[in-house]
Amino acid sequence: MTIASASWTATVLTLFPEMFPGPLAHSIAGKALERGDWAVDTVDIRDFATDRHNTVDDTPFGGGAGMVMRADVVDAAIASVADRPGPLVYLTPRGRPFDQAMAADWAAGSGVTLLCGRYEGVDQRVLDKRAPLEVSLGDFVLSGGEPAALVMLDACVRLLPGVMGSRDSLEEESFERGLLEYPHYTRPADWEGRPVPETLLSGHHGKIAAWRREQAERATERRRPDLWSRYRDGRAMETTKHGAAC
Repeated sequence: MTIASASWTATVLTLFPEMFPGPLAHSIAGKALERGDWAVDTVDIRDFATDRHNTVDDTPFGGGAGMVMRADVVDAAIASVADRPGPLVYLTPRGRPFDQAMAADWAAGSGVTLLCGRYEGVDQRVLDKRAPLEVSLGDFVLSGGEPAALVMLDACVRLLPGVMGSRDSLEEESFERGLLEYPHYTRPADWEGRPVPETLLSGHHGKIAAWRREQAERATERRRPDLWSRYRDGRAMETTKHGAAC
């Protein structure tokens, strides 16, 4: 996949702008941030409240627990960044699961705008009007969209040119080929009676590559049958296409 050049920008709509860049200011993402490989701009949704109490939420029609973020306030916040690059994404447990392919797609553009919900979520009417891509980090509930946004941005930033250094390293990671990653080993060659697999010490690149593919397939089949099923079906389709072409 082709990844965009520098100036990739993440825009985060949030009630807690102080949470960013947070952990993204450190390690690989932090160094890339300092170099200008990417930028993060936070927009405080509360700035768009219209009353003297800066109210951003209200009780839900129909009753029920919790509060709902107001459509007028959220819509005004979104309108203020309508010219920003990339897709508008609403982080919600009911969204499409976030995955490596989605991270690569966002990283291939010029940026992304993330809307972080709080309380019971956002008034449905602004979602109907703005039609954001609704994305979930997983089948669990967080106190808000901010922690999910940090994770998703980390997944995107590491795909930008020069951030990770070695492109080969990225291509061999989990999920890049539809498989979990193979196990890794380093010195010492024998630790507490547990030796490194002989194949990895052979210096035979072809055998090492085959061993790693086999281990990745075994791990995926055992631990993630959902991924294994998709991978197996994909290989079957490729085989069928190749046969037809011949």
